[in-house]
Amino acid sequence: MAIQIIKNGIADTIQDMGRYGYQHLGIQTNGYLDYLSAKLANFILGNNVNAPIFEIHFPASSFYFTSNYTICISGANFVPVLNEKSIPLHTPIEVKKNDTLQFLKPLEGRVAYIAIQGKIKEESWLNSHSYFAKRIQKGTSFEWESFTSLSNLILNKKDLLTCEKIKEINSFVFSRAPIQFIPGPAWKDLSEKSKKVFLSSEYHIGIQSNRMGYPLKGALLQLNKPNQYLSSAVTRGTLQLLPNGELMVLMADHQTIGGYANLGQIILVDLPRLAQLSNQTSIQFMETTIDTAHKLYQEIEKKFIHRS
Repeated sequence: MAIQIIKNGIADTIQDMGRYGYQHLGIQTNGYLDYLSAKLANFILGNNVNAPIFEIHFPASSFYFTSNYTICISGANFVPVLNEKSIPLHTPIEVKKNDTLQFLKPLEGRVAYIAIQGKIKEESWLNSHSYFAKRIQKGTSFEWESFTSLSNLILNKKDLLTCEKIKEINSFVFSRAPIQFIPGPAWKDLSEKSKKVFLSSEYHIGIQSNRMGYPLKGALLQLNKPNQYLSSAVTRGTLQLLPNGELMVLMADHQTIGGYANLGQIILVDLPRLAQLSNQTSIQFMETTIDTAHKLYQEIEKKFIHRS
């Protein structure tokens, strides 16, 4: 029972929640760029929400199925077609032996996910299947051990409330509300003028964006005075001020330490929204607190816990 890659994508990988607990050794965490969409696809299929999943960018890989599977696609809308027929997102889809899955064009978002019902039959490394230095390649096959029945599917007639939760989560991921951040240790070193400029200006994602980081294009910022910072721990969502005044947000494949000015931390619930932004989309930032960040995270996580 295998899934074969028959056409290369630009930067497609397998990801799960990531490889945590090894950053002190210089090992990146990796993991989903948009963890909400990835968890949603797994959730719909009855998988563990943190299970390995295909993460797809556009131009995307094409897939050939040598066995029957149940899949679910979430995140960005790249117009998925199964045997040249359009299929919906956020819906369990039964694929048959010899079926082909392709993606035609990007309509919304930056990264899509393909969940396969069951468990991947591939060795993990340091408790994770997440890729870092490699991409899925044409000619490669992946095996999933499928569930013996569809009883784990949550999208059934007895679970109508789940459909509303799916809509809520997807609407949140693609909302245009400001991206919230918690001020970091170097925020106090930023000039008052630059603080006001940052909070009132619009930015967009630079074309050099990748899984390591998203450069932000817009108004340049300035410290009160030049400063040399000791390298310190950084994480996904760390907002760095580069020497030229531009900004960088570290993403899933970020390095483990950094020496640039740490202006703040994008809150966890807003990272999926940032991850899905196209280069043309304007965004603004809003200061928030740790307490608010915790509250928002708890609220979004409850949607994956309580199945009514």
